[in-house]
Amino acid sequence: MAKHDLDPNYLDPNYEPVVNHSSNTPFHQVLSARMQRRTVMKGSVGAALASVMGLGLAGCGSDDDDDNGTSTGGSSANTELGFKAVAVSTDNEVVVPGGYSSVAFLPWGTPITGSYPEYKADGTNTGADQEQQMGMHHDGVHFFPIDQKAGGNSSTEGLLVMNHEYINQSALHANGPTNAGDNGGVRPADEVRKEIAAHGVSVVHIKRDTNGTWDIVFGSPFNRRITGNTEMDIRGPVRGYSKLVTTYSPDATETRGTLNNCAMGPTPWGTYLAAEENWHGYFANSDATQPREQTRHGVGSSSRYDWELADSAADQYVRFNVSTTGAAATDDYRNEANTYGFMVEIDPFTPESKPQKRTALGRFGHEGVIFAPAKEGEPVVCYSGDDSRFEYIYKFVSSQPYYAATAGGYLLDEGTLYVARFNEDGSGDWLALDLDDADFASKVAAAEGGMVGDIQFDGFENQADVLLNTRLAADIAGATTMDRPEWGAVDPNSGEVYFTLTNNSNRGQPGFDDVNAANPNSPNATGHIIRWTEEGNDHTATSFDWDIFVFAGEQGTETVVDGEAVVSLNDDNIFNSPDGLWFDYNGRLWIQTDGSDADPYFNNMMLAANPETREIKRFFVGPQGCEVTGVVSTPDVKTMFVNIQHPDGNWPNAAESRPRDATVIVTKDDGGVIGA
Repeated sequence: MAKHDLDPNYLDPNYEPVVNHSSNTPFHQVLSARMQRRTVMKGSVGAALASVMGLGLAGCGSDDDDDNGTSTGGSSANTELGFKAVAVSTDNEVVVPGGYSSVAFLPWGTPITGSYPEYKADGTNTGADQEQQMGMHHDGVHFFPIDQKAGGNSSTEGLLVMNHEYINQSALHANGPTNAGDNGGVRPADEVRKEIAAHGVSVVHIKRDTNGTWDIVFGSPFNRRITGNTEMDIRGPVRGYSKLVTTYSPDATETRGTLNNCAMGPTPWGTYLAAEENWHGYFANSDATQPREQTRHGVGSSSRYDWELADSAADQYVRFNVSTTGAAATDDYRNEANTYGFMVEIDPFTPESKPQKRTALGRFGHEGVIFAPAKEGEPVVCYSGDDSRFEYIYKFVSSQPYYAATAGGYLLDEGTLYVARFNEDGSGDWLALDLDDADFASKVAAAEGGMVGDIQFDGFENQADVLLNTRLAADIAGATTMDRPEWGAVDPNSGEVYFTLTNNSNRGQPGFDDVNAANPNSPNATGHIIRWTEEGNDHTATSFDWDIFVFAGEQGTETVVDGEAVVSLNDDNIFNSPDGLWFDYNGRLWIQTDGSDADPYFNNMMLAANPETREIKRFFVGPQGCEVTGVVSTPDVKTMFVNIQHPDGNWPNAAESRPRDATVIVTKDDGGVIGA
């Protein structure tokens, strides 16, 4: 069958259609009034870069340098990069610095629970098998020490929890997927079951033996698979809202499954939040018109994998057809897509618990979530990016205070969701998306009855409607459109917040936003990393100061502050399309890429950065065709887990014909701290 004639990119699970047609001020315009623009040409392709302002961030050590370029705001000894940078690579293997070792671990199909069905290299495992095995396309990952609930920090045993973003259909099935168009308009139900099971989250109990080898603790009650069909609760302000009513959940309190889980976020109380990113492509709506809850996200007339066409016509598959087929919402799944696009909380230490979709954090293309350090008696604060071109960055502040003894997911059910506006003078504002906020309410009233982008805006019924339509609410609030905000990280030493802006192929192209100092590439093919400090170093504040940490690019690409190049990329640290981002427990910043594999970058990679000096070195290069995504270490920072997604060829096992996503364990040969 012909699929998505209007957009040939739709079948790419990483593709985010541009669905923001609002007239909000784009990020690239916000500096023009205060910056003295000074364009410099760097690199063999002549990428035009503009100087970045000399704005001192409040509490930002790297903007208060001594004569040696070292921060006077604190010691950088713990964040020094004590390894020799590795070169770019085109090899089909993992490359790490001299003195380090790496080994593949937990590849797709590894049995982890239930009857532990053996992985079959010929692709003949069943859907039931896949529900008990590691899923595909490993992504965000976190290590929970096995004694964390008791206040411990074991670095030899714990629960490794990771997302499985999407699938490689050709590798998943023995002979590739059965096309519905060639099979009487239907797909075999077990193929669909297997594909749904290859999505979701894995919880794996792992332990290191006396020889330093990590392995699964077989038979552990903690080992668990959460898939695209696992029962889940709806929590927060959208729970019970009429626009989530389905035949499965007439009271709009439950749904099934989590899909396209990219990054994640560990909570201060020891649970795991999985992000639902490009969920829109899993649903099909053949109605003549679609509600704004779908159009603002890009739901199409047919789905990416045709799950709704399973030949069994079982309810668990029919639900992916969100067309109007019944007399009322209780008779069909017209609202099923409205139960996706949230952060999903999973308690890895309570395997019988149901995952919770935390709706107060908003509904959009969540890349992940990061928490500011929790402080006793104060609100919980977390940040999330909407990974799509010209979308936004958000912050949630809980209504109730955090107390370590009683903290739990309930803290994420009540609070205020904000969206970021980056001002041209280097300041920024958090705009409340709350009908009780006078400024937002007045903007909603002014917009009602008119067009917001290409959506006829007829108002919001209530706060649940605002959160269900978070992107539309942010349009109305006047947030700043960004170049694919992806992973974020909070510096454990300074409290600064960092976000990757991966790229934007439409930047400066006809019909799209122009370029200038803050988004200087046309198109923005290589991306950059932004950071900010909240006013008074208080993460609950409603204003902040921001700057650019680094521009990605080829050799000679400069990031300029106060007329001086603070970063000049060279062979040791060129990179493009920054994506994954994580601060280790010593304060080093780890940057992962998901960009072009062309010259001069070649295979995707991971770099380490000193946030105070802005020194950056390449630490890790992945195999051919992969994205390097997801990184965490044990608390002692002596074992690092790095995920490899969608590798080409036959990595990690040359004896097998099918590529297998896997986690890579990195250790230092002398048993020391990674990166030191």
